[in-house]
Amino acid sequence: MTFNLTLIIVVATSIVSFIGFSNRDLINKLIFYPPAIAQNKEWYRFFSHGLIHADIGHLIFNMIALYSFGDFLEDFIVYKFGLGLGYIVYLFFYASALLISSIPTYIKNKDNTYYMSLGASGAVSSVVFALIVLRPTSSLYLMLIPIPIPSFIYGVLYVILSAYLDKKGTGNINHSAHLFGALYGIVFIIISCLIVHYPVLTNFVDQIKDYVTPAKAANPFN
Repeated sequence: MTFNLTLIIVVATSIVSFIGFSNRDLINKLIFYPPAIAQNKEWYRFFSHGLIHADIGHLIFNMIALYSFGDFLEDFIVYKFGLGLGYIVYLFFYASALLISSIPTYIKNKDNTYYMSLGASGAVSSVVFALIVLRPTSSLYLMLIPIPIPSFIYGVLYVILSAYLDKKGTGNINHSAHLFGALYGIVFIIISCLIVHYPVLTNFVDQIKDYVTPAKAANPFN
């Protein structure tokens, strides 16, 4: 029996987020608040903040990205690891991405009583970049711009921009979680592929080579 774990995560996150839109007590309980983790040992906040979002737009954007990229990634992991273990690996990946992407923010703000963040963006970035490693030349679109770009170029631009905005420290977006989530996704999928003896790095390089220097069509006049 197979099922779509990505869809289950999307539905569960959407339900909790919708409840949170009108329940401030729930938001306060689940939100990523470093001082509560440091002082009260509320470690669950490393994971629970991924179940809530600031508004409907925030939720929709994250869940569309998660399902669009996660559906293929889940199929790949389940195929390579097998039905039982594959789902465990995929769920571990998503949960650990929430944790790993939040650790730098926690270290920086564990004594900052004014800092809070919420949303699954760090884990979603991990999913997106894991898939970029597997399919570096698949087409992606930037927001509403109807011009496709290969995913590996998108990934480079994303990392550079996130690093710059995180260093600049402006706005209410946790760019650090985006950046470290992306890096974690890359590392995790490479290690996973090594375990199942899938030549992910070779395929990554070959796909980019084929994209940069496509084979020339035969000249019918020769």
